[in-house]
Amino acid sequence: MANRRADFLWYELMTPDPEAASRFYGAVLGWGARKATMPGVDYHLLGTEAGDVAGMMAPPPGAPMQPSWMGYVAVDDVDAAAEAILADGGAQRVPPTDIPGVGRFAVLTDPQGVLLAIMRGADDGTSHAFAPNHAGHCHWNELATTDPAAALAFHGRHFGWQPGDAMPMGELGEYRFLLHGGAAMGAVMRAIPNGPPPAWTFYFGVPGIDAAAAAITEAGGTIHYGPAEVPGNVFIVVASDPQGAIFGAVGPRAAS
Repeated sequence: MANRRADFLWYELMTPDPEAASRFYGAVLGWGARKATMPGVDYHLLGTEAGDVAGMMAPPPGAPMQPSWMGYVAVDDVDAAAEAILADGGAQRVPPTDIPGVGRFAVLTDPQGVLLAIMRGADDGTSHAFAPNHAGHCHWNELATTDPAAALAFHGRHFGWQPGDAMPMGELGEYRFLLHGGAAMGAVMRAIPNGPPPAWTFYFGVPGIDAAAAAITEAGGTIHYGPAEVPGNVFIVVASDPQGAIFGAVGPRAAS
């Protein structure tokens, strides 16, 4: 069964040290790593026994790119979707491009400047990179932006995502759930003033949040928030890996 339009298909880490990042995420998320057979590109695949979750590569030489995570969203027609996003105030970082045997993709920003990639796979295979019931796979996609209302409207127009319930966050406004096919797959919130720049944060599932938090610090990462309880009787941490890329982990806390 192929993925639906607007599913998150893939996650990708841009990092200056893929080998070190492989060791870190292996320790924290249990990922195995292997090199992909992509001519001319040193690309690494990360995943679990249930399937690949993410890719990883170093930025091009001389490219001023901060270590970061990016998500890929499924579209029916990459060229048409990219054209529509550009006409609606987005910007283009990588034009529609073919990866032989993989698919066609483009890297864009929304009107608030947040990176997001779109993709059409070369075949109708199903990606399980976003799989909330599997440890090591992405469980939640969270957008922090300067204009939540505009971001919700923009992503609704282009991907059909709908706003769901909201939780109050005091001066930051509300934490608005993001629905796809009637199910919550993420949320939109206002970016924290003087905090990290607006971006998507992807939360990967772990069997136990305390063990994951310990592994993050032991492996050289930094925890910025948590462990903190969230709806669903689970806990989260927001952290950065040793190279500075921000990510989230989500999972249960062992009974005391």
